[in-house]
Amino acid sequence: MLENKFKTGLMKELKKRFPGCTVVHLDPNEVQGHPDLLVLYGPTWAALEGKKSANAPHRPNQDYYVQKMNEMSFAAFIYPENKEEILDAMERSFKAHGATCISGSK
Repeated sequence: MLENKFKTGLMKELKKRFPGCTVVHLDPNEVQGHPDLLVLYGPTWAALEGKKSANAPHRPNQDYYVQKMNEMSFAAFIYPENKEEILDAMERSFKAHGATCISGSK
């Protein structure tokens, strides 16, 4: 699966699973290594770096920013093989940070 196709489907799934969330595609030219997507949901947020597969290479600084943002709220690398696991963890994080999660797809 192409990375862009995966991310497009992921954005739709995020909006369905977390009704009312805002999904922002971050500019990769702004800060090298920032995750692709910022998901704003209630009082919290998550950052996701989409990859086409589990073994897709990481670009410079991506590991640093995903780790740093995960310490702040929630951030992860997401790809088809771990998508459900990451979305479940993201939902738990949202709940822990005070969001009222109303899952639209589970």
